[in-house]
Amino acid sequence: MMPDLGKYADAVLSAYGVSILLIMLLVIITLRRGRAARAALEAIETRSKKNG
Repeated sequence: MMPDLGKYADAVLSAYGVSILLIMLLVIITLRRGRAARAALEAIETRSKKNG
């Protein structure tokens, strides 16, 4: 399935690897920030309900 990349195989495969790692890192960061934002919002809503 893999095409013959010749002398560029190392560069192309390492670029794919780095790209995949960066995308995974962005997904992980996004999920963590989403969880943190959701927790902060819930804390604000809880305080708001207690005070109001």
